[in-house]
Amino acid sequence: MKNLFLLVVLFFLIFSNLFSQQDSYKKRPEFNITVLSEDPIIDGEIISESLWKDVSPINSLYQITPSYGSIISEDTHIRVGYTEKYLYVSVVCFDKEPNKIFISDSARDSNLSDEDSFFFIIDTYNDQQNGFLFGTNPNGVEYDAQIDKEGQGNFTSGFRQQGGVIGGTNLNWDSTWDVKTSIGDYGWSAEFKIPFKSIRFSPGLNKTWGINFQRNISKNNEVAFWASLPLGFDIKKVSLSGKMNGINLKKPKNLKFTPYILGDVTKDTRSEIESGAEIKYSITPALTLDLTYNTDFAQVEVDDQQVNLDRFNLFFPEKRAFFLENAGQFSVGSPGEVDLFFSRRIGIGGDGEMVPIIGGSRLSGKIGETNVGFLSMFTDEVKSSQIGKNNFTVARVNHEFSGTRSSIGGILINKDGSKSGVDHFNRVFAVDGKLGLGEKAQIFGFVSKSSSPGIDLDDYAFKIKGEYKWDGWNIAAGYTELGEGFNPEVGFLSRKAFKKPEFLIFKAIRVKNMGKLLEIRPHIWGNSYRNFDNQLVSSFLHIDNHWEWESSFEIHTGVNFKEEGVFQEFSIKGVKIPVGNYKSVEFMPVLMTNKNKKIYFYSRMQIGGYFGGNRFSASNRATIQFGNKFNSELNFNYNKLKLPNGNVTAIVSGARFVYSFTPRIFIQSYVQYNNISNVTSVNAKFGWTKSANTGLFLVFNSFQDNDIFDNIKSRSIILKYSYQFDLL
Repeated sequence: MKNLFLLVVLFFLIFSNLFSQQDSYKKRPEFNITVLSEDPIIDGEIISESLWKDVSPINSLYQITPSYGSIISEDTHIRVGYTEKYLYVSVVCFDKEPNKIFISDSARDSNLSDEDSFFFIIDTYNDQQNGFLFGTNPNGVEYDAQIDKEGQGNFTSGFRQQGGVIGGTNLNWDSTWDVKTSIGDYGWSAEFKIPFKSIRFSPGLNKTWGINFQRNISKNNEVAFWASLPLGFDIKKVSLSGKMNGINLKKPKNLKFTPYILGDVTKDTRSEIESGAEIKYSITPALTLDLTYNTDFAQVEVDDQQVNLDRFNLFFPEKRAFFLENAGQFSVGSPGEVDLFFSRRIGIGGDGEMVPIIGGSRLSGKIGETNVGFLSMFTDEVKSSQIGKNNFTVARVNHEFSGTRSSIGGILINKDGSKSGVDHFNRVFAVDGKLGLGEKAQIFGFVSKSSSPGIDLDDYAFKIKGEYKWDGWNIAAGYTELGEGFNPEVGFLSRKAFKKPEFLIFKAIRVKNMGKLLEIRPHIWGNSYRNFDNQLVSSFLHIDNHWEWESSFEIHTGVNFKEEGVFQEFSIKGVKIPVGNYKSVEFMPVLMTNKNKKIYFYSRMQIGGYFGGNRFSASNRATIQFGNKFNSELNFNYNKLKLPNGNVTAIVSGARFVYSFTPRIFIQSYVQYNNISNVTSVNAKFGWTKSANTGLFLVFNSFQDNDIFDNIKSRSIILKYSYQFDLL
């Protein structure tokens, strides 16, 4: 393994000069922002607004799909201006066929990539790493996200992991801002109003921000950017954004107080009334203090049910808003595989039970070029589960070297409290860093150590990974090692004690003269896990090609070569897997229909060997849209295992329905069934949201045991109201 480590480092050092032999991908576009004499009326009516006529429009956008490098097919006029308190962005999306404008959703933060939409990202520190992303569609949906590390995630997080917020894209960041849209025979237009106190920046004179704009045109499956990008990148690639110059800003005042009151009625008619509050104060425009008391997450959507058909841990992403804000600043490790800090350990017990959060604080932001973060949370005891009171503390520092895509940092994670009635502590220390090699390549990794009473084995972990990504190429190699005693109790490990090399070779190719075929993406990806006796525990080799047509119809033709070493007998839902070595091959086809249609279907199958037997697995998802108000999603995941010692059939199905009366008033339901636990769960919610996801929420939860007719295991109705007071 040491030889592999040396080869990876040598490879990237030898070619680092080649990777960095470009001053820029193309000359980055730039403009000087306009100071507005007054605040425009936010109504979406841009063409008739005299104030916007005095602002020069940005109108040169270039396609990345379908005709790479060509000018956008429809005129697009973008204008940007600001006053002392607000940033304003307006766009007129002309369309020669306005009857073909496609709107699929009206819910906040819904996926706008598969309909007519407009986005912009602002890199407020001009550090080429982080940014705030805003977007909308012709229906006026509010879409926002916080971007860290250019949205970088983890390419080997596996197929067992459900989607969620990991890596550097925080979709659940919700800020206070406004957008209004208008539709006419010219096409559609949008007007954004972003308060400066809702984002973070460095005040001063003649500042420059990174910025980029994106327009999606559904009828052509077209995506275009102002600052053009190589294949394989999206708007989160802020190191290739354009520049917005001439920004003069003072320090804004910002103090927000958000109290809530909640009523809860359970199936046995027990009722409770609770209250709590959060305070947000901007110490500087770049550094924010958050305080929370009696923290509650009643309006958070329930987890997607999963069935574990393997030996290793399932990943459930964080969905609670308080922990998601600035989550990227606290992220160290490999998202979804080795997370040194995993906030779901706070307030959620080992068996999924809720643990009351008494309160806590978070300080996060930037001092100069250094990201800082401090989190301290206190949880109460749960006597029925033998969980004692605990304090969780995280301290994080990460210094970014401006213009180099390089950084170095450290983190301390501490848990103090009780475990099964006995005083207990767990501490994790880590140093991480990233070395940018021009715009095309980088090397990054971390070294960590844990400390727990009673553990004498090697309690270390480290990873190094090199990546080259440019013009459709994504070439990566890495090595991860976790010592036998490594124990991050406030983190997440997909498995323990391993040595893992991995690699990826991926190429996106725009084809020519092949009819409607747009792109192919051949790639090979592999990894292996060995224990500290140098025995192979798992190996995985994936050879695949993605075939994408201009209509966005797509198929994947993958083959997996796997090997599993079982050194201790285990069971899959009651069926024993004996000790042995198991080699297998499986076919993994994927099919996706046109995402820009009212009905969209996705299916991924795995057909082949499995622990000495056979597996047929099908993960299916269909979305059906009725107008632009009602959306539904149906999921059906089927697994049939035929093993030497028995068979297993596992089914997880779900149906999600959302009706949006307006972008801020909605009703949604999520029904799930799992045949292994034989439980049907229902989560229904009515929301009337105000700013930053506050407002009125009515939530209904039910879990029913299907073995016993009408046996309700739990049922609750929750009414919650929160309001944000803008005190400064």
